[in-house]
Amino acid sequence: MVQLQRVASADLPRAELQAVRRLLDQAFEGRFTADDWHHTLGGLHVLALEEREVVAHAAVVDRTLAAGGRPLQTGYVEGVASRRDRRRQGLATLVLRDADRIILEHYQLGALSDGTAIPGFYERLGWERWRGPTFVASTLGPVRTADDDDSVMVLRTPATGDLDLAAPLVCDWRNGGVW
Repeated sequence: MVQLQRVASADLPRAELQAVRRLLDQAFEGRFTADDWHHTLGGLHVLALEEREVVAHAAVVDRTLAAGGRPLQTGYVEGVASRRDRRRQGLATLVLRDADRIILEHYQLGALSDGTAIPGFYERLGWERWRGPTFVASTLGPVRTADDDDSVMVLRTPATGDLDLAAPLVCDWRNGGVW
């Protein structure tokens, strides 16, 4: 039987933290970088556990995005994955739905960069593709991130129901992939 657990990065026991890292390394087939791992830490993790073993994961971390010039406290989703031998069993959906609840309870907006290659995965759960241009904040002003335009997705909350998905969207800067 699968159980969900929410736990802050700081409260994750070392063994579970290592299990999450192994799961993500395996799920992303070696493309999960040190920067990706760093992006996954610092927020809340949603773990799907089966007999105390991590079989799926999603994390929600704090970020600030500005949509059409309006800064929004954003729950940014990172590290959505399920163990390879447990794919297509609804586990990624299970952890993402709980991540969605965290966003709806605590943030003005949800966002993520869709790297799945699974058409419609996020859309069927209420996520929408951002249609406007994307940027990253810098000391010299916003810098265009055109290569990321088609991958950014958002989850509206009651605070952002009227959000213009065609407006410019600016993320805060971070090492590695900014989105």
